[in-house]
Amino acid sequence: MSTGRGNDDERITALALAGGRGDRVALERWVLETQADVWRFLAHRTSPAEADDLTQETYLRAFGSLPRFAGRSSSRTWLLSIARRVVVDRIRARSARPRESATADWQHVAEEQSARSRSAGFEELVELGLLLGTLDDDRREALVLTQFLGLSYAEAAEVCGCPVGTVRSRVSRAREDLLRAQEETDSAM
Repeated sequence: MSTGRGNDDERITALALAGGRGDRVALERWVLETQADVWRFLAHRTSPAEADDLTQETYLRAFGSLPRFAGRSSSRTWLLSIARRVVVDRIRARSARPRESATADWQHVAEEQSARSRSAGFEELVELGLLLGTLDDDRREALVLTQFLGLSYAEAAEVCGCPVGTVRSRVSRAREDLLRAQEETDSAM
């Protein structure tokens, strides 16, 4: 972990601890300092459309637990662990109930939205999203935590609830999968 990142995590964790003791200003600063990372993580785990609601749910859960947060890990790692559980809970809830459609021709609406998302300016973002979407969930999660959010392998292991070596392996395999998928996309054109 770089010194700058370590100092930043220490400062953010201190804000969380103060917020847990009732300091509203510290709590607001903590949310501002961590919100972008939580949203990006959730957007990669689900979709950008769902990330706002899931981020809100993550903070609601965190606020309830913050007075008991002891600072044994960085507050960013702790918060991303909560976000991961929010995603798992959302997936479980969705699988337990039937899907609804606001329109009878939902396939037509989905095709129109897909066509709009391919418009100029979004092509690279869409391509990256598609490539990330081909990854196994565990590999995508490890890659997003370490390469997009900048967590150390140890912090990512704590968020994922697995050994550091497993995170290293998942990131390595995710990179290989992405390269292979990109080569296949390039050769198909």
